[in-house]
Amino acid sequence: MTASTRMLKPGDTIGILGGGQLGRMLAMAAARLGLKCQVFSPDPDSPAFDVVQHATCAEFADVEALELFANDVDIITYEFENVPSATALVLAARRPVLPSQKILETTQDRLIEKDFITRLGIGTADYADVSSVETLHAAIARIGLPAVIKTRRFGYDGKGQAMIREGDDIDQVWEDLGTKSAILEAFVPFEREISVIAARSCDGHVECFDVTENEHRDHILKISRAPAAIPAELAAEARSVAEKIAHALNYVGVLGVEMFVVETKNGPTVLVNEIAPRVHNSGHWTLDGASISQFEQHIRAIAGWPLGKPIRHGAVVTMTNLIGDDILSYEEWLTVPGATVHLYGKGPPRPGRKMGHVTEVVPADRK
Repeated sequence: MTASTRMLKPGDTIGILGGGQLGRMLAMAAARLGLKCQVFSPDPDSPAFDVVQHATCAEFADVEALELFANDVDIITYEFENVPSATALVLAARRPVLPSQKILETTQDRLIEKDFITRLGIGTADYADVSSVETLHAAIARIGLPAVIKTRRFGYDGKGQAMIREGDDIDQVWEDLGTKSAILEAFVPFEREISVIAARSCDGHVECFDVTENEHRDHILKISRAPAAIPAELAAEARSVAEKIAHALNYVGVLGVEMFVVETKNGPTVLVNEIAPRVHNSGHWTLDGASISQFEQHIRAIAGWPLGKPIRHGAVVTMTNLIGDDILSYEEWLTVPGATVHLYGKGPPRPGRKMGHVTEVVPADRK
């Protein structure tokens, strides 16, 4: 337990910044443990508002609203990593904010994040800082093509990035990106994409869930399976990487570490793609497929409570995202034996919008 935190007791209140489905599921996990939640979000249609008794609908720049919010809670966390640093600063002066503002500063900027990972001796794709079309040409000359250009900040689900291939108009790609702060990453010919959901407590104890294998469609996660179909030694390496990152950040809470599995002359290894300082979409299978969910684990960590030991239910657990019009098939999923349907209570579906997910657990005798 650090000096800036204290152990919460049942009946205490957790403040959650952000009102999307992650905030909703965090609040539901907290309620199960007898803890209250208050959600702060600028969106009046936030689905997390539906599951809490008290909510604040205001802009993240509204200092008065932030101060009133902080006065009503005992500790503050967030459901997305793009919380403005000024917001975190205002709140941290009044209540503990976990994970800390320093972690946000590291993970909100792709270049700073990549530099941090590299300093730990952990592998990533080759990368370069890009601030102009001239530096983009220089980066391509060094890294080669194909490559991926990404804005350094505020990108997710494929937004703020573009693939560059031989023959592309480099100047036009740069103009279309619309930024002067980007990072170029070498394209990784990966075998598969995996992630590790790890939790670290205030006293430095780390628990990792089973390594998860992920399939993306149109840059959005569609299906996750646990455990990933990789050798045990590689799974141990992936968990070790996530644990090393959590310790180096002095992290408290749950984080997701996205990785690529790549083949080398010495066998398969992992390269880190991204760190998500929050509960993660690829960990949704834990709600029904493990003895403790990522959401409860996060609540336990920030509350100063002991972490649970995650034990997977069944041989394989699959999570399928319901994206856009996929939500219209929810009734069909309700008839699937062994399937558990989670609907987020959002408004009308639109392309790329995550509307819910389904978890399926395959018993060991049916593997």
